[in-house]
Amino acid sequence: HSPDWIALQARQASLDGAGEITLRRLIKEALRMRPNRLVVGEVRQEECLDLLIAMNSGMPSMCSLHANNARAALAKMCLLPMLAGNNVSAEFVVPTVATVVDIVVHTALEPDGHRQVQSIASVTGRCEGNTIEMGDVFSLIDRQLQPTGVFPARQEAFTARGIDVASLLGSKSWA
Repeated sequence: HSPDWIALQARQASLDGAGEITLRRLIKEALRMRPNRLVVGEVRQEECLDLLIAMNSGMPSMCSLHANNARAALAKMCLLPMLAGNNVSAEFVVPTVATVVDIVVHTALEPDGHRQVQSIASVTGRCEGNTIEMGDVFSLIDRQLQPTGVFPARQEAFTARGIDVASLLGSKSWA
């Protein structure tokens, strides 16, 4: 536990309709605190727009969302911001997602109850129409996360954070 983090929690309105705190409001309030990163647990609705806008302004961020695979997660991240209103279009959202998301980590619940990383995909930043280009950097093969031979895009971002991508990909397995 680090003293440099703050947990904020959304809540539904009471029976009389008062006291609701939405995830959209929490994201905006968190940004007012001038954090050095933003972590949002389970993005489900229009708050994804506020997260994308923060990421697009350079705020290092991550979130979780439910999807069947990495590609479906990326598609969902393109759909959710449009719930914020009619003025939010795919022409804005899809290229924004393509440029602000670097990595998608897909996990699944195994029959024994533990979560297992299924794949780690890299988003290239390019899109054609409403399709964002991405590729698996690691895939689960024989219950081991294995490099696929695909190097992640935007390697300068990893290098700037002290991550040696070549050494990670050169190993036989990575977990």
